[in-house]
Amino acid sequence: MSRSGDDPTVPSVQFIDAAGTFAPNEHAERYQPFLDRLTETDLQQFYRDMANVRAFDIEATNLQRQGQMALWPPSHGQEAAQVGSARAARAQDHIFPSYREHVVAMIRGVDPIDIVRLMRGNTHGGWDPADPSNGNMHLYTLVLAAQTLHATGYAMGLNFDKAVGTGDPDRDTAVLVYFGDGSSSEGDANEAYIYAASYQTPQVFFLQNNQWAISVPVSRQAREPLYQRAAGFGLDSVRIDGNDVLASYATAAKHLDDARAGHGPSLIEAMTYRVGAHTTSDDPTKYRTDDELQSWIARDPIVRFKTYLQGLGASDAFFAEVDEEAAALAEDTRVRTLALEAPGPELMFEGVYSEPHPLMVEQQAWLERYEASLEGGNA
Repeated sequence: MSRSGDDPTVPSVQFIDAAGTFAPNEHAERYQPFLDRLTETDLQQFYRDMANVRAFDIEATNLQRQGQMALWPPSHGQEAAQVGSARAARAQDHIFPSYREHVVAMIRGVDPIDIVRLMRGNTHGGWDPADPSNGNMHLYTLVLAAQTLHATGYAMGLNFDKAVGTGDPDRDTAVLVYFGDGSSSEGDANEAYIYAASYQTPQVFFLQNNQWAISVPVSRQAREPLYQRAAGFGLDSVRIDGNDVLASYATAAKHLDDARAGHGPSLIEAMTYRVGAHTTSDDPTKYRTDDELQSWIARDPIVRFKTYLQGLGASDAFFAEVDEEAAALAEDTRVRTLALEAPGPELMFEGVYSEPHPLMVEQQAWLERYEASLEGGNA
């Protein structure tokens, strides 16, 4: 077995085991104090987040299969890694996602229908990251690892703006960037490590190791744990059980605090699993075994955390309420998706330049004349 994959001998932070029992291991001690910030309401919100995005994700996958979207990248199985880390970020922090961080976007305030609009081809970006209602959530990036450089550049700017290490918790800002095990093999990611270490940027690299880069297993990409790559560049790096939402929260809270305080960049490798396909254009049965899949389904992050909350005394009424909320979100997603209308051709000209440009005006006018010349009046 490659140590880059699901190897239990590699040190990994865990608070809740696969059976849902609170049993912090020796590697969790460093992060234990950060759980003291959490209230019962916070813990229940973690579960609510995970249950909601699971329902949303299943509905979106169904909608794609029914022809309502060109593509959908499922997040099934990675909910704990995303929820814990996203809930650790503060309002002023900036988030740079890949293209599977649906619940992160929702937590930051993005309307989930905007994610659908992007995957449906109704918009070039999905949402306006400069709109305060979107919580500094930058746009999805389908070019692998490109966002790691975007995030590092932004974090360098925070240093230049002296928005780091001031001691003011409402001003000090960090950057959180998500990427996957496949992206970690890209040159962009490694260049981002170099610049982050050189400029001591206030950022956390959050690597979701879901075991497969489309059809390539992580064991073929690396022989040693991926977090050690970042350590080689001088980043404080740690591996966690990515299906343990408390491990995700506590490690992200600690490293984001360090980043805001001016202690430089770090990396968290969250060991999780992509239960579904890489995207809806992929067939994972062609390259992975059912035994492997079932072994990870047995470690489902939502089932695990539900058991933990039940042990704390969470009521059946609470779980029933969450189930109803998740079902309502799925239904709302379907209704609003079916109501979406195709954008007009003017969309392709908007946003090319920050201000009106005569070349765009000329090209749009040409297109309008051309379409008017066709039978039926459109191409």
